[in-house]
Amino acid sequence: MSRRPVNPARRIGDGGSIPFVGVVQSKSRSSPLISIGLVIVGAILLIGYSYSGSGGTSSDIQASSKIEGGISCTLEVQRALPILKKAYGDSMRRVLHVGPDTCSVVSKLLKEEDTEAWGVEPYELDDGDANCKSLVRKGIVRVADIKFRLPYKAKSFSLVIVSDAVDYLSPKYLNKTLPELTRVSADGVVIFAGYPGQHRAKVAELSKFGRPAKLRSSSWWIRYFVQNKLEENEAASKKFEQASTKRSYKPACQVFHLKS
Repeated sequence: MSRRPVNPARRIGDGGSIPFVGVVQSKSRSSPLISIGLVIVGAILLIGYSYSGSGGTSSDIQASSKIEGGISCTLEVQRALPILKKAYGDSMRRVLHVGPDTCSVVSKLLKEEDTEAWGVEPYELDDGDANCKSLVRKGIVRVADIKFRLPYKAKSFSLVIVSDAVDYLSPKYLNKTLPELTRVSADGVVIFAGYPGQHRAKVAELSKFGRPAKLRSSSWWIRYFVQNKLEENEAASKKFEQASTKRSYKPACQVFHLKS
């Protein structure tokens, strides 16, 4: 009598369904060793599946910078703060953050020990929460058009971090804004910019920012820095890369380090 071939175990599907082992009975007796082996394989697959879904993978970590189907470099700044502290050390004691939703970054920085923080919101504030309104009343966060001179003296801050802002500026206004950022910083400027082809977090771009984001390549930025005599902070950049490698951190945005 002919025997029909039977697949004793199903593989993991593309949809990520939990693997399992089927128990198959046939007219002929199966070897106990084969049954035990199948159970062991199934257990290993289950453990592997559970571990991969535990939130410890780099893709899960990167998902923390995604909101509403796009990437937010401001959320990326919050995620990168431990790496920035390793790279800049004492320079993280007086920090200015420039970008949309700066209240969230400033609030997180203020929770750090021995850290003072201020923020500049480049666009009109939405109906923010009570905490953000409080920061504005205290003068910690300001609403200011970064296409013009910033309301701070030279070297007012040790470090300036900018995110989700320069992508909306044309070269004409970049020529004014970036020198201003370097003017008010003492130890450097860190720029978080989007990658070309990257989907930005859904915002009312045209009404709030005046224009859609212009996502530029790293070669474009490097060429722009050189042409405008903005020097890369090589020491900080190297420390940032080393700390990123040690913590298995992969930025969802481009990160540039400039000297003051």
